[in-house]
Amino acid sequence: MPTVLLVRHGLTKMTGPVLAGRTPGVHLDERGQRQAATLAERAASLPLAAVVTSPLERCVETAGAIRDAQQGQRARRTPLGWHVDDRFIECGYGDWTGKPIRELAKDPLWKTVQAQPSAVRFPNGEALADMSARAVAGVRDWDGRIAEEYGPDAVWVACSHGDVIKAIVADALGLHLDQYQRIVPDPCSVSIVRYTATRPYVVRVNDTGGDLAGFAPPKRRRRTKAADDATVGGGAGGGSV
Repeated sequence: MPTVLLVRHGLTKMTGPVLAGRTPGVHLDERGQRQAATLAERAASLPLAAVVTSPLERCVETAGAIRDAQQGQRARRTPLGWHVDDRFIECGYGDWTGKPIRELAKDPLWKTVQAQPSAVRFPNGEALADMSARAVAGVRDWDGRIAEEYGPDAVWVACSHGDVIKAIVADALGLHLDQYQRIVPDPCSVSIVRYTATRPYVVRVNDTGGDLAGFAPPKRRRRTKAADDATVGGGAGGGSV
């Protein structure tokens, strides 16, 4: 099955001190633009089949940098798919949206968010369990569609937000949502998952500078019966399973 690069958007002026959530008009700042350009350059060697993004501006801008770098590659085999999908939008934080993190940390709900996120529904907002369910459904749906259209070796990008990516990676690792706070995706990081008929494989998490060229699909490869199995002994790396 295909390989998905889960990309968190780059930095904005709100990232860190404020919970931006679904606040409209939050764009990448100069730091985030540099991050997106660097990531786009790293991913330019990959013949991406598609880029799917959250509709929020900071993700569209990050994903757009990746798309533009792809379009600059003359050797592209197929046109790059570009899609916006609401299933990858930031969690609906409700009344928490736009508030300083320092202030939110004093809210009694904060401790539950840390210790038992599966039980959390933000005031006038979304439940973290619902966010996880729609994000996981989205990534698995797109992965199946891309496999059908581009083949099992396709590579694609899903550009989203921190909590969304944490939920997808936790699901791929077989973790309960209450353990997703153990996963950290930094701004403009890449976490890589390969879905197969047997199980998902988490290949990288929170990669902010590694070489991505090894994830390019092979020019020729005979798929064996054990192609989707875990490699006994650990394998040779380079993105292989």
